[in-house]
Amino acid sequence: MLVATTTISHEAEKQNDCNQVDEHQKDVDAGALFVLKSKGSWVHCGYHLTTSIVAPPLLSLPFAFTFLGWTAGILFLVIAAVVTFYNYNLISLVLEHHANQGRRMLRFRDMARDILGPPWGRFLVGPIQFALCFCVVVACILLGGQCMKTIYLLSNPNGSMKLYEFIVVFGCFMLILAQMPSFHSLRHINLVSLILCLAYSACAIAGSIYIGYSSKGPKKDYSIKGNTESRIFGAFNAMSIIATAYGNGIVPEIQATLAPPVKGKMFKGLCICYAVIIVTFFGAAISGYWAFGNQAEGLILTNFMDSNGKPLVPKWFIYMTNIFTIAQLAAVGVVYLQPTNEVLEQAFSDPKSPEFSQRNVVPRLILRSLSTAIGTVIAAMLPFFGDINSLIGAFGLMPLDFILPPVFFNLTFRPSKKTPIFWLNVSIAVVFSIVGAIAAVAAVRQIVLDAKTYQLFANL
Repeated sequence: MLVATTTISHEAEKQNDCNQVDEHQKDVDAGALFVLKSKGSWVHCGYHLTTSIVAPPLLSLPFAFTFLGWTAGILFLVIAAVVTFYNYNLISLVLEHHANQGRRMLRFRDMARDILGPPWGRFLVGPIQFALCFCVVVACILLGGQCMKTIYLLSNPNGSMKLYEFIVVFGCFMLILAQMPSFHSLRHINLVSLILCLAYSACAIAGSIYIGYSSKGPKKDYSIKGNTESRIFGAFNAMSIIATAYGNGIVPEIQATLAPPVKGKMFKGLCICYAVIIVTFFGAAISGYWAFGNQAEGLILTNFMDSNGKPLVPKWFIYMTNIFTIAQLAAVGVVYLQPTNEVLEQAFSDPKSPEFSQRNVVPRLILRSLSTAIGTVIAAMLPFFGDINSLIGAFGLMPLDFILPPVFFNLTFRPSKKTPIFWLNVSIAVVFSIVGAIAAVAAVRQIVLDAKTYQLFANL
């Protein structure tokens, strides 16, 4: 249904779009002048992709397995890996095709506007991506504050500092990194981020194996809890969590950082990223679920301490793991601030003035600080990472990463209906539209069930 609807919309808007190509291209280039610089190599692309995908939400994968069990959990983890790798390559091919025709697209909403029609980019895809990226920023600030609080309580069990205080501290740290002038300027930070994600994933795997083999851990129980209704909604909620782990939502923006010619570079960057994914995602998910079974928490690091706050692994190990996680969270948050930065700076910067002129530096400093401050306040007010995680996957990442890429490809290249690739793309779009819709209901349902525990500025 989505493919048919978008085909009709594409035909209706095609002539109008052609008349607006030159004007639109000028707007795209001016809006992205300072944030999206095309100077990177395929290695830099790999750093950006890894930072945007391999992030601390992977530490929630054992929790997702508690709703799916061994077989379904590993199966969906594999399916999500294959589908996202395929879809991200589809996006890259579509971007290359339009660039060769003189219509370079730098952002997701540009793709939607040019391929589906202006209303799709302006009123659906653009707002979804903007909300998604900002929600990821909020989640990073929240999780960073939680990790800082864990370190604090471990060193000072009777400490009186509240969670929101740590969230503010982490927000201030991210505010400094947010002033990096462009996406390309983050390449060295994102290399460090890649190393950090390997480090804390290795710690999560090692800690889970250590506890699993010791007598300190819980009794292993892999049964799925709850009645039939809870199990069904739980399964779709788990799919949403896994989708969040694999999600990106900024592939066009990352490809826009590549220096021309871009042909083949995105594929190489994705190969770097998915090599890291195979090690981290599958290692953390399998070891965490094996060690803790259906008692795996929303963040596996929480299981490294018992119900009384006593560590099940050496204290220095928990310190080290959380420090690695905190450092990478800052990099992830800054990466997902880029679309927000680009939108704001398109409205308030002057492309005719130098990048580091007072006319552009002052608005940039104010706007980036303001967006980071707003994200910090929201994280402090609503510190519920698990529910945010599934909500992001259902409403943001499912449409952008699982549904739209095959639709974009079919509308751009128009493969024959007799070819397997046409029906493969249609099947992916339809299946994940259904999964996404149910996952959205499951995510909202979980929030409603947990609402009674919600409290503004809660000290979780």
